[in-house]
Amino acid sequence: MQGGVAEQTISRGIPQQKVNQKRRNHLRQYWDLYLIMVPGILYFIIFKYLPMWGIVIAFQDYSVFSGIWHSDWVGLKHFESMFQNKDFYKIFKNTVLISLYKLLWGFPGPIVLALLLNEVRHVKYKRVIQTLAYLPHFLSWIIVAGILVNILSPTTGVVNEILVFLGMEPVFFMASPQWFRTIIVASDIWKDVGWGAIIYLAALAGIDPQLYEAATVDGASRWKQMRYITLPSLLPTIIILFVLRLGHVLDVGFEQIYVMYNPLVYEVGDVIETYVYRVGLTQSQFSFSTAVGLFKSLIGLVLVIVSNNAAKRMGHEGIW
Repeated sequence: MQGGVAEQTISRGIPQQKVNQKRRNHLRQYWDLYLIMVPGILYFIIFKYLPMWGIVIAFQDYSVFSGIWHSDWVGLKHFESMFQNKDFYKIFKNTVLISLYKLLWGFPGPIVLALLLNEVRHVKYKRVIQTLAYLPHFLSWIIVAGILVNILSPTTGVVNEILVFLGMEPVFFMASPQWFRTIIVASDIWKDVGWGAIIYLAALAGIDPQLYEAATVDGASRWKQMRYITLPSLLPTIIILFVLRLGHVLDVGFEQIYVMYNPLVYEVGDVIETYVYRVGLTQSQFSFSTAVGLFKSLIGLVLVIVSNNAAKRMGHEGIW
């Protein structure tokens, strides 16, 4: 009986030894690739996972002098204060609306640009257009805000000069609640549409050219080729990026809003990120601002899980 058990242990140990040996050989063979992964892994551990320990202050009356270990625990007090605060609902509404506008108009933008560039056959012209579309991404929001202020100025801006020339009254766009969200969404699309198209252009480059050749032989027009070959081939990439985008649905861009808004447009422009900054840093309400940030992150997490499961149920690949 003991011999049989020993034989089973040995028989089980031999495959495990082979597996371990195979892993060691694989590590020796691809050591350089694993070495390249180390900085990225360390980055996420140091700057993404370790700071998550700070989430506990959302359940404390955090004091800088007492620290995390000695601050008083208050449970869900700050979450209750958040939902009882009338300003929070206004800020949450602004955040959702701006984010939905960016999602509705901004998400299809890179797809459309990639499809249009894919149809350009003149290589030099295509490269020029790509470069011009990429350039705004490398401008900081400070520079973009300065450009917008100059263009939309009620006295010297070219837009208002055109309006006056047409017999209309000048508009102070940057201080107008009716125009502020439009400016935010439009400037975000202009700045990042070219950069966002890179992933879709890479996906387009991976489509088998023989599919287009066969479609051409069958008499399919360029429109039909785009409809029945290009778009279906892009669909997996579109779904994955859409799911990832939903995870940041409440991230509307702190820097953009902060450098462009002013007290005249707080009613429509104040969002969760600017609110957390103003309350958390300028008023030193660290626990309350952490609770608001945690609430925002939980919504993003739920949306990612739900949308990923929905994509998999529809027969598409999710992000996990």
